[in-house]
Amino acid sequence: MPRSIFPMAIADLSAFAKSIRTEIDKLDHKPSHLEMLNLLARAAGYRNYQHFRAAGKTEEVLATWSVAAAPEPMPDEKRVLHTLRVFDREGKLVRWPTKRSQQELCLWFLWSKIPRGRSFSEREISEFLNGLHHFGDAALLRRDMVDLALMQRKRDGSDYRRIEKKPPPELKLLLSRIGGAVAKAA
Repeated sequence: MPRSIFPMAIADLSAFAKSIRTEIDKLDHKPSHLEMLNLLARAAGYRNYQHFRAAGKTEEVLATWSVAAAPEPMPDEKRVLHTLRVFDREGKLVRWPTKRSQQELCLWFLWSKIPRGRSFSEREISEFLNGLHHFGDAALLRRDMVDLALMQRKRDGSDYRRIEKKPPPELKLLLSRIGGAVAKAA
């Protein structure tokens, strides 16, 4: 049977030696090979030699695994297609959808149009949002964007800012479909 080599790193050699000496002094006989392995493992902070070997194998296995990040979730095309119905050929909201999932996707669309790091007054953000929809209710859009934590505002309404966060996968698909429709209309 081949001999396995298990490397051991010792942080404090002095404490390690004292621990071994103390353990050997407790014995009334000369330690066997297995007892010596257990003494060394306990001095290094393991329960016994088996624990030391298992920890080494675990580290080795974890090092060989190549765990990739979870893949990006696929966008819900059906949700995007239903949401596209509330946009006109210029990429503006014609009406406010009734389903909350579609409303949220529309809010993400509006969020994507707000410039990063820019501060707006209430009047400025309302004018900006009015340029992106036809139904004339910027207050509804502002409130919903703040409620969904896509935008932050001061209590007095003097400062509105976009909050940076990771959008849902459907937003990219929605933007590409709206962009394609706008290009065809032009």
